[in-house]
Amino acid sequence: MPDAVIRHGDKELTLPTYVGTEGETAVDIGKLRTEMGMVTLDKGFGNTAEGHSTVSYIDGESGILRYRGYSIEQLAESATFLEVAYLLQYGELPNKAELESYVEAITLHTLLREDVKHLFEAFPNTAHPMQILASATSALATYYPDALDPLDADAVDISSRRLIAKTPTMIAWSYKYSVHQPYVYPDNDLDYSSNFLKMMFSVPAEDYAPDPVLTNALNMLLILHADHGQNCSASAVRLVGSGHANIFSSVAAGIHALSGPLHGGANQAVLEMLEGIYASGEDIDTVVKRAKDKSDPFRLMGFGHRVYKNFDPRARIIKKAAEDVLDALGVDDPLLDIALRLEEVALSDEYFVERNLYPNVDFYSGIIYRAMGFPTDMFTVLFALGRLPGWLAQWRELAADPSTRIFRPRQLYTGEPLRDYVSIEDR
Repeated sequence: MPDAVIRHGDKELTLPTYVGTEGETAVDIGKLRTEMGMVTLDKGFGNTAEGHSTVSYIDGESGILRYRGYSIEQLAESATFLEVAYLLQYGELPNKAELESYVEAITLHTLLREDVKHLFEAFPNTAHPMQILASATSALATYYPDALDPLDADAVDISSRRLIAKTPTMIAWSYKYSVHQPYVYPDNDLDYSSNFLKMMFSVPAEDYAPDPVLTNALNMLLILHADHGQNCSASAVRLVGSGHANIFSSVAAGIHALSGPLHGGANQAVLEMLEGIYASGEDIDTVVKRAKDKSDPFRLMGFGHRVYKNFDPRARIIKKAAEDVLDALGVDDPLLDIALRLEEVALSDEYFVERNLYPNVDFYSGIIYRAMGFPTDMFTVLFALGRLPGWLAQWRELAADPSTRIFRPRQLYTGEPLRDYVSIEDR
């Protein structure tokens, strides 16, 4: 691949180019400021690659998502979440012995220290679970001061396993506190998804057996959310990690980033929109017409994606799963009917087709979570649970790269020029 050349005024600079595995070309602008006195302006970093990565590959135009080279369709159909977590952490799918050892290691760390309960109880029981989860994740660093060095591979590995193991327990305990129910301790005889469901929905007075339909659906949803390149939250994790902050603090930053309605909070917004449509009694044609009217504040949530200009491959999988889960549970949810009719009308409407506004991963996921019994405000923490292995993989990749520099984006200053201070009496 030939180098790129930039000319400005009487200066010329040759910029090296790099080609990724799938043919993407990147121009290295590392010397642009020192040699040319210029910086690039890229709002939202949509055209900026912060570095090299081997974690996941996305082709937004073709609707492709792969983890470490494996298609999301195959992983969602055949793998377990902890298999995918191992893949993202270590670069390869585990063999049987490796997976058994990894699952055992995760299982051994599911329990929280007893005094962590006091942390949950310090919040109002109406607090949003994302804020509680971020605080609890950050607090974990205080319990493991011996494993915080980002340059110590063994410390990073044990901390990563602790996070994957303990996050379901933190989420479930925060939920139990919010509904005034007893905390349920982990059951190490259960698989990852079943254990989480038991901690969430069982009570000491009754026996509880996780429904395989729900366990399989949760496993699939967690896999679909496990990584998605350098999105807002992954960038936050890497940004904080670039300053050699510990992995708990970095992941807490990712949780905060994910909490925003333009990122992880979108699945909650979709369900609230569907509930609003159902309550209003409006027909679908009216809803679509309102969505196209720029003077109407109503917005159709769950359509379109920052990266995908084709169908989000995860949305295809989740759509089928939503129909299968509700059918298996015998649930007749009118919100699914509304969602299906919205998709049908929108995909045949020129307005949406021309703008590539296809349903995204958030459009159907909330319907499945609702059928499983999760309250709406917990949808985003479920997203965080799934995304955790990806955050860890992104952080570890950055920490292990000797060429990593602390992140320090530039800005184009457009404020006031130099001016003199005026005393307060003369202002």
